[in-house]
Amino acid sequence: MLDTPPEERFDYITAKAKKYFDVSYVLISIIDKERQWFKSNQGIDLSETPRDISFCGHAINYSKPLYVPNALEDERFYDNPLVIDEPFIRFYAGAPLIINGEFAIGTLCIIDDVPRLLTDADLQMLQEFANMVVTEIQSAKV
Repeated sequence: MLDTPPEERFDYITAKAKKYFDVSYVLISIIDKERQWFKSNQGIDLSETPRDISFCGHAINYSKPLYVPNALEDERFYDNPLVIDEPFIRFYAGAPLIINGEFAIGTLCIIDDVPRLLTDADLQMLQEFANMVVTEIQSAKV
């Protein structure tokens, strides 16, 4: 899946998530040993970032979404280059993409440059968007 061209089926999901959550950025991020690579990208002109500064690299370690209401107030991220420089991430929520119920390969994440609060229903909806991505990955050749 890494380094494959954009696909409408994934861009459709990220566009819907961007509209639903009204955030600046939505990404489908695939994580490998060295980087996070974006299979779909709404709102930001990047194709990848190093894994060691990625929020998604943390999110894949959880079975539920990782939610950071304000990155400046989070000890894991307050000095992260993506927080102190462009794109000035303040809010992050990422749901892991768990393939075959076992392997977290990346995330569907929503990001903004202002702090935000999510409800439990919002986090559930984020997980549902991530589940749509997993279904697409598992149901068709990528």
